[in-house]
This record gives sequence, C-alpha cells and structure tokens, in this order.
Amino acid sequence: MAMESGSWKESYKGMSADNIKGLVLALSSSVFIGASFIVKKKGLKKAGASGIRAGSGGYTYLYEPLWWVGMITMIVGEIANFAAYAFAPAILVTPLGLNILLVCSAALAHIILREKLHIFGILGCVLCVVGSTTIVLHAPQEREIESVKEVWDLATEPAFLFYAALVIAAVFILIFHFIPDYGQTHIMVSIGVCSLVGSLSVMSVKALGIALKLTLSGTNQLIYPQTWVFAFVVITCVLTQMNYLNKALDTFNTAVVSPIYYVMFTSLTILASVIMFKDWDRQSPTQIVTEMCGFMTILSGTFLLHKTKDMADGSPSLPVRLSKHTEEDGFGTEGIPLRRQDSSRA
Repeated sequence: MAMESGSWKESYKGMSADNIKGLVLALSSSVFIGASFIVKKKGLKKAGASGIRAGSGGYTYLYEPLWWVGMITMIVGEIANFAAYAFAPAILVTPLGLNILLVCSAALAHIILREKLHIFGILGCVLCVVGSTTIVLHAPQEREIESVKEVWDLATEPAFLFYAALVIAAVFILIFHFIPDYGQTHIMVSIGVCSLVGSLSVMSVKALGIALKLTLSGTNQLIYPQTWVFAFVVITCVLTQMNYLNKALDTFNTAVVSPIYYVMFTSLTILASVIMFKDWDRQSPTQIVTEMCGFMTILSGTFLLHKTKDMADGSPSLPVRLSKHTEEDGFGTEGIPLRRQDSSRA
C-alpha cells in the first residue's frame, strides 16, 4: 500500500509551482471573461435598439455604460490570462481557459439571456471539463527562459515566420474579400479573423509576460527593443480581435460564438506554440497523444453544445440558428441559419 501511495505521488510531481500558478490564473481569467461575454451582449443589444448595430458597422455601443462594464470585466480577465501565460505553457493555459469559459458563457447565457441550453449541451460542458482535466494532468513543463532575446530568437526562426506570414495573409483576405459579402451570414468569417490574429497575440502576450516577470524578479527586460516590438504586436492584435469579436457577438448567438471562437482560437494557439516554443520536444509520445485525446474530448463537447444550442427538449429536429435579432427585428424565432437560405416562397 505504501508503494502504491509513493507511485501516486510520483505521478503528480510533474506539475511545477509555475504551472499551478498558471492554472489558478487561467481559471479566474475564464470566469471573468465568460461573464463579460454576457454583459457585453446585453450592452450591444441595448445600444442596437437606439442606433446602428455593431454587426452593421455601428459604434453606438461605445456610449452604452453596460457595454463598458462588460469590457472592464473582460480586461480584468485578460490581465489574469496575460499573467497565466507568463507562468505556464500555452498548451495548458489555452484549453483550460476554453473549458471554464464555455461552461460560464453557456450557463450565464441560459440564465441571463434566456438562450436555452439543451440536455446534450450540458453533456457537452461535462465533456469540456473532462478534456481540460486530461490536458492539465499531462501538460508540459514551462520552458526555462532567461531573456526576452531568447523568445525573439524563437519567434524569428523560419518555421514560425512562415506560420506568421500565412496567418497575416489569411487575415487580410478574410477582412477585405470575405467580410464585406459574408460577414452578416457566415459566422466563421469574423471568428476566423479573431482566431488567426489571436494565435499571434498569445505568442506575443507570452513573450511580454516573460519579459515583465523577469523584470520584476530583478533582470530588466524593458531595455531591449524586442520587448516593445512584442508589446506593439499585442496591442495591434487585441484591438483587431475586439473589433471583429464585437461584430460576431452582435450578429450571432452568444452561446455559439463562444465555443466556435475558442475552439478555433485554441487549435491555432496550440499549433503556434508547438511551432514557436517547441512544447512537444519536452514530452513523450504518450503525453502528446493523451493531450490530443483531451483536446478532442473538448472538441466533442463543443460540437454537442453547438449542435443542440437552439434545441428545445423533445424537439431535436429544430435547426441550429446562430444569429440573434429576435426582439429588434420582430421575428418570431431567434436568428438565421449558418448559411442564409433562399426563402422566396409563395
């Protein structure tokens, strides 16, 4: 029995103090951000009733106090998220944030916005919890970095530069070619921009977080120009994400925007982290496969949450609808389907 207890303790020594700090910060971040989605949505609806909607290019929400409450809540969550990336690898922080945020957003949308959650949606939330727990227990150790210059060297390696170039090209194509025509009817367009830009912002946030952590511990990193380059990238990416996330939230259902956005965001962030920080180089094949199984479990839960969002109990054939203009437009049902259908019937 003593030997069994000893082996149990050995299996949990892999989680360092820094990983635990990152875990706690990621959990608190997700609670704040999940709540902010709901408050901002309420503010967007209120502002849209008296002016041009954000989804149509309007900015009247900037004069709505409720939207600013949601924004401040999100900023608090993002600060905690920022700190989490300084202590733990992105492959731990991002999926964990996805889990709690999905659960918070779905639950609060059900209670406050009255966006009904089907029983299979609840099962989806449970699967998200199981998948995130699996990833947490098998997350890699944080890479030891002693200077922001080391992060810069990682960011300027050919593999990551190629990835960054692909992301920037894809974002410009989406913004200038697809959003003008499909932004109001295809949820993946705006969310695609947010997710692609988000993967670069996380890498820069992590670099900036490491620089500030080292500075506070006595090794000044603010003297290096690389620190300020990373800060500029963070600001640019965050502003872009905020703009297109507001458009998606105002046009489509909150409990659908959240899971699709964070699944895409998490997938691309893990890919970027694996390329830049080489997280998987410090893990065994078994750990990598287990992490991917955990991530696939999260995807399964998100799929259930998405597909059953607008199902009433006992009505599984009801189609999934994403847009939410019920009260403003006077329609009897919420929203429009994923792709707008021709409805010129007699």
